[in-house]
Amino acid sequence: MRLNEITFTDAKPVEGYGPGFFRIGGDVFHGPLIIGPSGVTAWTGYEDADALLALKDTVDVLFVGTGAETAHLPSQLRRTLEEAGLGVEVMASPAACRTYNVLLSEGRRIALALIPV
Repeated sequence: MRLNEITFTDAKPVEGYGPGFFRIGGDVFHGPLIIGPSGVTAWTGYEDADALLALKDTVDVLFVGTGAETAHLPSQLRRTLEEAGLGVEVMASPAACRTYNVLLSEGRRIALALIPV
């Protein structure tokens, strides 16, 4: 598939990442962040459940990139998100970026919370 054949929704794809940063829609962002229907916002990490809960009515699935390696979410955070009805998929940040881009190209209602690699 040629990448220029993909049509993204209004949300922006992840174009690249590296130590401590992500490139999204042509802009570089440093540190943890959330990419959702309303754009890209800074995220303070696992302690900031409210920022993730704000997505519950606008997305069907939240992908959480846990950095260079897959790690478990803190149990209280996972429980809070699931009790709110927000579907959560956890994986390493590189895999989360790729999965997000594919589903974004399909027009799916998704969001992405990322910890840098």
